[in-house]
Amino acid sequence: MPSGESQEGFRFQIDRSFETAHPTSTTAIHTPSLAWHAPGQAGEGLNPSPMVAYLLRRIVLVFLPTLLGISILVFTVMHLIPGSFVDVLVGMGTDITPEQLARMEQRYGLDKPLPVQYLYWLGNLLRGDLGNSLRTGNPVLSEILSRLPVTLEITLFGVLMALLLAVPAGVISAVRPNALSDLAARLLALVGLSVPNFLIATLLILFTSLYWPVFPTTGYKPLSEGLGANLRSIVLPSVSLALAMSTSVMRMTRSSLLEELGREYVLVARSKGLSERAVVFRHALRNALIPVVTVVGIRIGYLLGGTVIIEEIFSLPGIGRLALNAIYQRDYPVVQGTVLFIAFAFVLVNLLTDLAYSSLDPRIRQEE
Repeated sequence: MPSGESQEGFRFQIDRSFETAHPTSTTAIHTPSLAWHAPGQAGEGLNPSPMVAYLLRRIVLVFLPTLLGISILVFTVMHLIPGSFVDVLVGMGTDITPEQLARMEQRYGLDKPLPVQYLYWLGNLLRGDLGNSLRTGNPVLSEILSRLPVTLEITLFGVLMALLLAVPAGVISAVRPNALSDLAARLLALVGLSVPNFLIATLLILFTSLYWPVFPTTGYKPLSEGLGANLRSIVLPSVSLALAMSTSVMRMTRSSLLEELGREYVLVARSKGLSERAVVFRHALRNALIPVVTVVGIRIGYLLGGTVIIEEIFSLPGIGRLALNAIYQRDYPVVQGTVLFIAFAFVLVNLLTDLAYSSLDPRIRQEE
């Protein structure tokens, strides 16, 4: 047995260790105030919040390098394509002398080396100037902004249709696994993943033209011509995009919800007598939608770049069709501007998705 003095020392050590692990005393509560620094001293300023620090890291390490790499890649590939804008402009004419061709290349700045052309274009880009179209002479930024509403409209309506179709189907499949509804949804999802969206668009045009001529198969009606005409003109393009997107979202919703329904907290909720609806929608579905947010964000980025084919099929004056026509005409500033704009939108959507994901799951911020 330890002596009385040793017992007092042992009890003192226990009390000190308890105060360290459980700061409930007055001294422990006020201790953090000793680390405060007045303005002008060391430690001045506030530390950024974890969300702001996470955002800055993503911008510096991902956002800006990705845009820079894409700009270099697009500029290089466009100038590796045989033929230049002057060749397309001249056509098959044989009465053009080499001196005239050289003057035309000098006029459009195509006589300089490629690195010089890129640096000149990049310098203008940093000032917010994407250049002028070689074909029309209009600013590239104004050309993009005039086509942006069409692309945004069909993309947003396509995403909305896909979510309204995919999330309920995924929930039903997860709640009733291996039932008839689950097998039907999985089969339709497999077919949707196998069929490309341009084939879906072609089949929709064929079906509408022959059997159900309610929606126009080509062209776009702006809102200035009426809300009904505008919505009818974007139904078929939006459905084409939605069907391709809904399959992956439905599969992710089903698999994620099935995983959540097998966790312990769901068993505890059921053991407390909660209804199945409350267990699914109030507890399991909220956690299951975290990976779905990531898939939706990635698919939105793909839709912004994948509208090129859909806009061409339905003759929509969007950004994708603008880029495609610029490639045909070797209009370098328009191609570089549109591709960079689409890449910017894609990276921005993914950045917002990362922020939404990290806000839903703070462990992402802690890991990085």
